[in-house]
Amino acid sequence: MQIEALFQAYTTKMGIWDEMKEGDHIRLPYQSIFKALSKFSLDDLQIKHQLASELFMSQGITFTVYSDNKGIERIFPYDIIPRIITAAEWKHVEEGIKQRLKALNLFLKDIYNEQQIIKDHIIPAHLIASCPHFTQQVFGIKVPHDIYVHIAGIDLIRGDDGTFYILEDNLRTPSGVSYMLENREVTKRIFPDLLAGSNVRMVNQYPLALYDNLVALSPRQISNPVVVLLTPGVYNAAYFEHTFLARQMGIQLVEGRDLVVDNQKVFMKTTSGLQQVDVIYRRVDDEFLDPLVFRTDSILGVPGLLSAYHKGNVAIVNALGNGVADDKAVYAYVPQMIKYYLNETPILPNVPTYQMENGAEREYAFKHIYKMVIKETNQSGGYGMLMGNSASQEQIDATILAVQQNPRNFIAQPIISLSTVPCLLDGKLQARHVDLRPYALCGPSGIEIVPGGLTRVALREGSLVVNSSQGGGSKDTWIID
Repeated sequence: MQIEALFQAYTTKMGIWDEMKEGDHIRLPYQSIFKALSKFSLDDLQIKHQLASELFMSQGITFTVYSDNKGIERIFPYDIIPRIITAAEWKHVEEGIKQRLKALNLFLKDIYNEQQIIKDHIIPAHLIASCPHFTQQVFGIKVPHDIYVHIAGIDLIRGDDGTFYILEDNLRTPSGVSYMLENREVTKRIFPDLLAGSNVRMVNQYPLALYDNLVALSPRQISNPVVVLLTPGVYNAAYFEHTFLARQMGIQLVEGRDLVVDNQKVFMKTTSGLQQVDVIYRRVDDEFLDPLVFRTDSILGVPGLLSAYHKGNVAIVNALGNGVADDKAVYAYVPQMIKYYLNETPILPNVPTYQMENGAEREYAFKHIYKMVIKETNQSGGYGMLMGNSASQEQIDATILAVQQNPRNFIAQPIISLSTVPCLLDGKLQARHVDLRPYALCGPSGIEIVPGGLTRVALREGSLVVNSSQGGGSKDTWIID
């Protein structure tokens, strides 16, 4: 089959924004890709798809599914047809994310110090107090340059009219950036000429930009600060990413047992003795970081780490306590934060969100539950979620009961049909739903956003859940000038 026929046979879904096709016409940004791919046969593309899978496997690009008893290591599914976003669209996204992160950073500084936003009745005090990730132990700690969010992964979706919405904020230990970088490397291997001739912005500067930001946070003014990446270890779902980033930045990958605190300073054990550590890029959750302060049974952290952090002798990235801004019930207030701290109108809108603690909003959500997604406020990875349009009555009844027993733990949002893009599946181009996770680095010199980010694809037909743990895959994301 010729590629032209493949594209012509591609069908979109009624009422859903397709990013490649409008009616019978291929949108302008995709026309150059269509033209470039037209010189390949379907067999050529399927060979390239197989090559991509082999490259991912040979390089150990995997993720872990803890709930799968058949074996936890899986190759990360990758679709070879790139997703394209224009420079103008990207400019809008970039401005919106920068605005949002400025407000969220000011919120975190405020909530762990003066709490003025609570005193001015913009956010209810009980909402913060009841958040499981509001970390009292870091209240009043001075963080370097007043930056709490150093690395952010902000999830976006496009609605049925093409509008970008913020779906959620990931401000603790956002993952997936290694897949973004490896997707691009694989694309270079299978389509070397295609990338070069398409004016695609580069993403490979991310590790260097991250390293520069980490070094800039060092509490010691020395020429070569010691930066380490703290991993929970080989059994963590994102261990591939931890090793990848440490290698790319040329820093030590350490576990909690490799570090020790002495006189409120952190040291790394080496063959030549103890070496003081200045910056820790941690991929360990707050509650496991210091068994003297948080979970006493944790073997992943470092006893005394919080005392060194409190003293200002080590910088920790991201800051402890950021989870209060990840809470999906707090998410609903980010537009108010932007207005309160910046006196600006949000550039990127939230998905409409119903607080289940509010009786009227809860009643409305229950009445329209078949058009709603009910989410637990502190779950991630596609877990703790009910899609009302595909759930059984038994699942709906159980969710309603759970909400009634603990309404603070849930929000409701209307089901938005995520935009679709073409994927090469079973020898055909098929429309699949996608989201987008751009990665932002916030440092003393400002906010830098990698042009593109990670496009996650719901590979199951009709599914709106893009998480890899739920059967999702990914695509290379092209920002084209």
